[in-house]
Amino acid sequence: MSSETVMPVLTLRQRCRKFIENNTVQRILLALILINAVILGMETMPEVMASAGQYLLALDKAILVVFVVEIAIRLFVHRLAFFKDGWSVFDFIVVGIALVPASGPFAVLRALRVLRVLRVLTFVPSMRKIVGALIQSLNGMLSIAMVLGLIYYVAAVMVTKLFGQEFPEWFGSLWLSLYTLFQIMTLESWSMGIARPVMAEFPYAWAFFVPFILIATFTMLNLFIAVIVNAVQSMHDEEHQAEHDADAATQQQLLTQMQLLQQELQLLRQQIKKPTEE
Repeated sequence: MSSETVMPVLTLRQRCRKFIENNTVQRILLALILINAVILGMETMPEVMASAGQYLLALDKAILVVFVVEIAIRLFVHRLAFFKDGWSVFDFIVVGIALVPASGPFAVLRALRVLRVLRVLTFVPSMRKIVGALIQSLNGMLSIAMVLGLIYYVAAVMVTKLFGQEFPEWFGSLWLSLYTLFQIMTLESWSMGIARPVMAEFPYAWAFFVPFILIATFTMLNLFIAVIVNAVQSMHDEEHQAEHDADAATQQQLLTQMQLLQQELQLLRQQIKKPTEE
C-alpha cells in the first residue's frame, strides 16, 4: 500500500524536474525576465504610464505569477536541497520581495522590484562564472581594501595638517580630507579643481598628489583587477581539470573493460584448445 502511494509522488517530481529543466522552458523564463526588465524601465516614464500603465502593471503581475509558479515547482522538485544552492536562494528572495505589499513601512520594496532583472544571472552560465569569480576573489579584494584604507588614513592625516588651514573646505577635517582624496583617486577634477589651487599656495604639493594618484589609483586598481582575473582563471582551470578528470575516468573505464574482455577471450581460447588436445 505504501509503495502505491509513494510511486506517483516520485513520478510527479521527475516530471516536474524534466519540465523545469527543459531548455525551451529555461529560454521562456529568460525571455520573461528581459520583458519584465523592459516593463520596469517603462514604469519610470510618466507619459508611458499615463497611456498604458494599467496594461504594464497587469503584464508585470502576470510575469510575477509565472515566477512564483516556477519557484514553487523548483521547491517541490528539490525540497530542502533547494536552499543549499546559493542561486536558488537568490531567486527565492528576489521573487519573495515582489510579493510583499509595497505600502507603509515596506514602500521601499517597490524600488527593489527591479532586482528581478538580476535573475538573468541565474540563467546565463557565463554570467554566473563572473559572479562566482567575484565572490571567490572577495578575500583578496578585502586585503587590498585594507591596505588602501591604511594608505587613505595616513594620507588624510598628512593633508589635513599640511593644507587644512588654507583650504578648510577640502582638508579642514579628517572626514573632508578622506572625501577629497576619494575624489582625487577617481581623477574627477583633481588637477584643475584641487591640485593646482593647492599648488598655488604650496608649490611642492605635487610631491604629495602625484605619488598618491600613482599608488591609490593605478597600483591599487590594477591589484583589484589582478585578483579578479586570477579568480576567473582559477575557475577556468578547475573546470578544465574537472573535464580532464572525467575524460581520464572514462578512458580508464574503457581500458578496464577492454582488459576484462581480453581476459575472457584468453579463457575462451584455452577452453577451445583443451578438447582438441585430448
